[in-house]
Amino acid sequence: MGEPGGVAPTRRDRAAVTLRPACGYGFAMSVTKAVIPAAGLGTRFLPATKSLPKEMLPVVDRPAIEYVVEEASRAGLRDVLLVTSRTKKAIEDHFDREAELEAALERKGDTARLDRVRASAGFAEVHSVRQQAPRGLGHAVLCAAAHVGHEPFAVLLGDDLIDERDPLLVEMLAVRQRFGGSVVALMEVPEDLVSLYGVATVDPAPVTAPAGDAPAAGYQTVRIRDLVEKPPAAEAPSNLAIIGRYILSPSIFAVLRETPPGRGNEIQLTDALRTLATLGDDAGEPVHGVVFTGRRYDTGDRVDYLKAVIRLACERPDIGAELYPWLEEYVSSGGPKAEPAR
Repeated sequence: MGEPGGVAPTRRDRAAVTLRPACGYGFAMSVTKAVIPAAGLGTRFLPATKSLPKEMLPVVDRPAIEYVVEEASRAGLRDVLLVTSRTKKAIEDHFDREAELEAALERKGDTARLDRVRASAGFAEVHSVRQQAPRGLGHAVLCAAAHVGHEPFAVLLGDDLIDERDPLLVEMLAVRQRFGGSVVALMEVPEDLVSLYGVATVDPAPVTAPAGDAPAAGYQTVRIRDLVEKPPAAEAPSNLAIIGRYILSPSIFAVLRETPPGRGNEIQLTDALRTLATLGDDAGEPVHGVVFTGRRYDTGDRVDYLKAVIRLACERPDIGAELYPWLEEYVSSGGPKAEPAR
């Protein structure tokens, strides 16, 4: 979900932001780096997250963040930066080799588990940087500036898992290749949930891809003109909500440095993107949205997290054959309302 919103810079503030000329980057510059903010406190999952990073909570038998790193890797982003905090060393360790464990599994001949253990260290070249204080998603992205440099890059939020059968990130990279600027993942949500998300104002007509360059996944591309964080349903400009995938122009760093703290006294990525969306035509920094219609699992909420675990487990060949019939039986018998067996 989008981070808490705030007051976006005024038009005077926006005009004061100096952007590097878009031609200096070039639409054809490949995106090779992904940034994954992972410094949050995880208070929704206390007390479990008192000593365990929320990103390491298991989704079936793999930590949630492993799905996100694997998604980046599948899209060709093999340079991954984790933005962590001092309590998140377990995340960094997970993507390292564990010689003692690997040796023990090798001696036992447990090749299946050995392959799974080794896989996490092979998805990408994983780096980390610490966010010294919780100052918002925008600040977390700004912590990546030295590593990213003057290149476009992806941002993947760990609370949103995208099914591996749905190539959202690949399509967003293709949109960036066509139009330059920044690209935000959007999803239509019911009216009663609009107030939980950042919401986009978009042009009425979708953007048409050049002939012979139609989106492989069939997702619609739209031009974003404005963004508002968590509006009341009656004031929402649309039902197109921001979900946790971004392809960002390196110009975002200059904007973030000039973006004042917003809601919660934090620097918000939504505010910076709003500035780019407003300045886009003049600065050659458009903001587009890809409207996702695939499978998304929200692990930032306890109930949605459990739904994700159950759904993914039921779809696993090695688990679902046993779990799904039990689940059907449990539900048909009345679930928690069923009388205990005598």
